[in-house]
Amino acid sequence: MALKRAAQLGLVFLGAIGARTAALPSPLANRANSIAALTDSQVAVFKPYSYYATTGYCMPNTTITWSCGKNCDANPDFKPVASGGNGKSVQRWYVGYDPHSKEVIVSHQGTDPSQFEQILVDADIGFQNLNSTLFPGVSKDVMTHSGFSDAQEKAATEILAAVKKTMSMYGTNKVVATGHSLGAAISLLDAVYFHINLPQASVRFIGYGVPRVGNDHWADYVDAAGFPVTHVNNKQDIVPTLPYVFLGFHHPSGEIHIVDPESWLSCPGQDNNDKLCSKGAVPNLFVGVADDHAGPYDGVTMGQDTCDD
Repeated sequence: MALKRAAQLGLVFLGAIGARTAALPSPLANRANSIAALTDSQVAVFKPYSYYATTGYCMPNTTITWSCGKNCDANPDFKPVASGGNGKSVQRWYVGYDPHSKEVIVSHQGTDPSQFEQILVDADIGFQNLNSTLFPGVSKDVMTHSGFSDAQEKAATEILAAVKKTMSMYGTNKVVATGHSLGAAISLLDAVYFHINLPQASVRFIGYGVPRVGNDHWADYVDAAGFPVTHVNNKQDIVPTLPYVFLGFHHPSGEIHIVDPESWLSCPGQDNNDKLCSKGAVPNLFVGVADDHAGPYDGVTMGQDTCDD
């Protein structure tokens, strides 16, 4: 019920590398001329990241000890390094190391509908430039959602320090930013932030139910950056179609649309209008299904209710 309420409130206010990575669709595949179905093995690659994304909702004292119940148990060998956020003014987050994929994992909490401050973040849909201190060299044409950008800034330097520490501790240059909903929006900004500030790193973004984060120049900038971007959208979820294109917001390339549990489709280009992709399948809020926002994503449900705190 909390997740359904979160999606409904959103409507009101918004209107490995290794074996795992080898199986993921490549950026070039996402820009192909036709929609392509993922194989069962390609779908299976996402499950560890799906659990990492929903774990972002859990309390910092459980993610730093990796004792959050089934979400943590799904990736039992994960090595937590840092966690933070208060779940109110700052979204919860954690950073650690996956020894199987040899990646640093960074995850952020999605919207908790019981926290009014988080609802205000979603509702702050004005545009702003990226912080030039955090994102040096980015054109002023690139504009992002004010609420999402402000949320990302609050923990950016602390998270970057934790990522650097984890890279050094475990001798890896691979970094994956993940999350669900608002957490995915913050993590996409993180991925760009890491790409700029960690030039030695191999960065990847895997997000779930992510709303649009910026304008057309933002979407083009993310595409041109060249690091792999994958945003997974479930069925008739309305959140990935918000804020609307007519307000100036655009997704970068890299959509995977779950048509049904047995059919995951790679949708080429930005905001693909085909009815098999999110924008075409959910042309307005009246056909959106609030419960689809939580998933399931190959059996993984996202949200606060999945944490054993």
